[in-house]
Amino acid sequence: MQQLALALAPPPEPTFDSFFPARNAGALRALQDALDGGERFIYLWGPRGAGKSHLLRAFVSEAAARGSAARYCRAEERIEGSGAGGGAVSAFAVDDADRLDMVGQLALFDLFNRLRTGTGTLLTAGTRPPVELPLREDLRTRIGAGVVLRLEPLTDEEKAAAISEHGRRRGLALAPDLIEYLLRHATRDMGTQMAVVDTLDRVSLERKRPLTLPLLREVLRLLEARPPA
Repeated sequence: MQQLALALAPPPEPTFDSFFPARNAGALRALQDALDGGERFIYLWGPRGAGKSHLLRAFVSEAAARGSAARYCRAEERIEGSGAGGGAVSAFAVDDADRLDMVGQLALFDLFNRLRTGTGTLLTAGTRPPVELPLREDLRTRIGAGVVLRLEPLTDEEKAAAISEHGRRRGLALAPDLIEYLLRHATRDMGTQMAVVDTLDRVSLERKRPLTLPLLREVLRLLEARPPA
């Protein structure tokens, strides 16, 4: 393979269809139901890599596709109740709520209060259960008063099934030894592993080489040798 500054393929936009539920099927259904007028306040918690960001972003994308003003933001971003053009947001997702500073906590508290007396849906996510969140007591109470759902990280067997399914959606038949090597040697978060599969597919097509273990090893070596972004 020609030496090139190889970059990971850009991750696809998260969707409900691309979420591999495993033991988290209940959380997936709750967010889908919320789009149809179900629960209005939902808090997802679990370790990093369990799929919280994927579900929150998928919810916002689906809400926007249905014509709702929707917004996703992380803890370091400004929480506002208005979207593009100044219209009120009716589907809001706040990620990493456990890392909100005092300004962010006050903004989220205000957003809770405005939505409770009006309409709209608010999803929040963090790595701890509500009672353990390092937040203002009144904000913890509001987060805990809604539906609280724990996300379980995928086991290695479930990750292998998720990667295989991702490959199938791209028309790829990924051999078991290739998936096992990827799980052992690539960064273990699912987003990166899916991006490696997409990059491997791209390189295979560009170089007219089959999807083999030697090609995966070569791609991973090149990715590790990338200059810092």
